Amino acid sequence: MSAIPSPDEGLTAAQLAATHGLAVSGARPSLAEYIRQLWGRRHFILAFSQAKLTAQYSQAKLGQLWQVATPLLNAGVYYFIFGVILHASRGMSQDVYIPFLVTGVFVFTFTQSSVMTGVRAISGNLGLVRALHFPRASLPISFSLQQLQQLLFSMIVMFVVAIGFGSYPGPAWLLIVPVLLLQFLFNTGLALIVARMGAKTPDLAQLMPFVLRTWMYTSGVMFSINKMMEGRSELAVRLLQVNPAAVYMDLMRYALIDGYGAANLPPHVWAIALFWAVAVFAGGFVYFWKAEERYGRG
Repeated sequence: MSAIPSPDEGLTAAQLAATHGLAVSGARPSLAEYIRQLWGRRHFILAFSQAKLTAQYSQAKLGQLWQVATPLLNAGVYYFIFGVILHASRGMSQDVYIPFLVTGVFVFTFTQSSVMTGVRAISGNLGLVRALHFPRASLPISFSLQQLQQLLFSMIVMFVVAIGFGSYPGPAWLLIVPVLLLQFLFNTGLALIVARMGAKTPDLAQLMPFVLRTWMYTSGVMFSINKMMEGRSELAVRLLQVNPAAVYMDLMRYALIDGYGAANLPPHVWAIALFWAVAVFAGGFVYFWKAEERYGRG
């Protein structure tokens, strides 16, 4: 007697998978489904960022104080070099320049740290990526959220410095909220971009500090772009001013410092800030999502 033929006989692999309800392991979901999955992991994203923030200085005796002390010490070093030795204040009084410098250092550090943690988000967490199934964008978003929480601690020092040099709370301080939101979106988009790049090329983490240092020196962290570029081409000045790092720093300075007026801002500065935030976040999110099924493999 001949055996009864199997109903699966002659079917291709794709047909067999469809017949038995199988799907490709780790397949990339649609963009809408990916966003829905991320929203479902929102509690994990927040808890992971808080855990990373707590553990960051757990081995140091001063603990979480280093969240504030590190950028403050950087600001002190930059003030000595650029404010005292090189006179980079260029016409700004000390009551303006010192909070100007501290604000610039803290705000740029927010972006710098988001990029540095983002570039290692996948390559530095391969065990987690390979062991669990979850939307991988959770990691760079969580690291950006960690840096936002760290900046919020640092804001206390920024407020103290601003008040100590004569800039008291006023209606302009309300602008801090939209500035932080826009910068957070921008930083998250950057973190998503470098996370995908770093997942494929881990050596990028070694190159990134040099890129970020160059970016810092061209963004007006230690000097006013307007005053430093006096007499130069108007186009060159505008190109430096629309640099996203400079845009968010200057908006924060405008909100916090009484002596830093609107004349220091480029035209349509809020539109520029919104453009950078939306374009980089949306582009970075889609760019990261496109490689979702490749993270942690190979």
